[in-house]
Amino acid sequence: MRLLIVGTLKGQLSTATKIAMDRGAAVTHAESIEQTMAVLRSGKGADLLMVEVAVDIRALVEHLELEHIHVPIVACGIENNARAAVAAIHAGAKEYIPLPPDPELIAAVLAAVADDSRELVWRDEAMAQVMKLAQQIATSDASVLITGESGTGKEVLARYVHTRSNRAKKPFICVNCAAIPEHLLESELFGHEKGSFTGAVARRIGKFEEATGGTLLLDEISEMDVRLQAKLLRAIQERVIDRVGGTRPVPVDIRIIATSNRNLAEAAREGKFREDLLFRLNVVNLKIPPLRERPADVMELSQFFAKKYADANGVPVRPLSPDARKALALHRWPGNVRELENTMHRAVLLTTGPEIGVDGILTPEGARLDQARGGALGAVAHAALAAEQVTRSLVGRTVADVERDLILETLKHCLGNRTHAANILGISIRTLRNKLNEYTSDGVPVPPPGGGEMRGAA
Repeated sequence: MRLLIVGTLKGQLSTATKIAMDRGAAVTHAESIEQTMAVLRSGKGADLLMVEVAVDIRALVEHLELEHIHVPIVACGIENNARAAVAAIHAGAKEYIPLPPDPELIAAVLAAVADDSRELVWRDEAMAQVMKLAQQIATSDASVLITGESGTGKEVLARYVHTRSNRAKKPFICVNCAAIPEHLLESELFGHEKGSFTGAVARRIGKFEEATGGTLLLDEISEMDVRLQAKLLRAIQERVIDRVGGTRPVPVDIRIIATSNRNLAEAAREGKFREDLLFRLNVVNLKIPPLRERPADVMELSQFFAKKYADANGVPVRPLSPDARKALALHRWPGNVRELENTMHRAVLLTTGPEIGVDGILTPEGARLDQARGGALGAVAHAALAAEQVTRSLVGRTVADVERDLILETLKHCLGNRTHAANILGISIRTLRNKLNEYTSDGVPVPPPGGGEMRGAA
């Protein structure tokens, strides 16, 4: 976890720094927006900005957007400065932390942003075989390709491999190839020199250099443009990269882990993915089975999530009733572990009795898991229902309006899961994210990942 603290606020930010470092964060300081941008361009990077409210947070957000730097912001200020807190949230901060800082609050924020609280939990023999191979190859520098359906935990397994490697104390940098627009991904990966293209106001170090000494995770690599794949292949083969607009190669020392929920061998046959790149990435393949093929893991994970969210919400840990266990075992879990986690989180919040019954295992609209069909009225059925509701009032509406409603309804029923929604809608994850960015810019509330409250533009 890399934390960049912006501002001074007397000695209270120093206290926050110590708390964060005690929690394992690597902390860097910057006193102004200019220093902040210099740090972020330099390759030191940050997973979170903790910014004093006296800093112009809106201006900072604009600088970040101008240079296409994506990093969440948490504002902080003295406890009674409510107006500044509201202004900071409106300006683009995700949360507000009152000062003097509370150690548990800072720990919770760091865990939420870094998502370090995600744990690998398994009991099924099918998953045990994957974990045995992961442990066996973790200490090598071999490239790893992690495959599996959406929601199976590919990124979590990638972090597991990194933390057990010889690079564990060095950075773990993740790039979601599907989330970054195609024309910006090259700069994001390899960096750029000042003036190399419109908006390149200064040299910026890319993720390859940022990850030097550590691990670079290329998430959803199947979404990468074929032309960029050639440059990636050279970087992996020769361990050098060329910044956009650069005149000399830059050596890098990284381990590559890539993930994909698609069949890359089939994509290579279709000419959508370079076969030579696939060979370079697929030195070791960790294939995570879907949850429906890991029955023992369903119960193990259900109990784990029930305890996790009971503790997080300050409610008693309740056991699963026999009927609830049966319902969970019969469901097909198309969204895999991510769907199961959301289901158990909701069940913990809805349950008031001594145990979690089948009535607590509900979809957002209250549909029970359908035991007769071996599954719930899942996200696909909800999407179909959403489509039917939208089409009832098509007359007098534009195609864009109908498309927007269908996308947002489907996303809502997928509990904010972008990849799952894109699969249901039949569009690429990149297309979906671009649409959602448009809606957010227009002030339209968009469901965030994880099914939280709808958020729109500031």
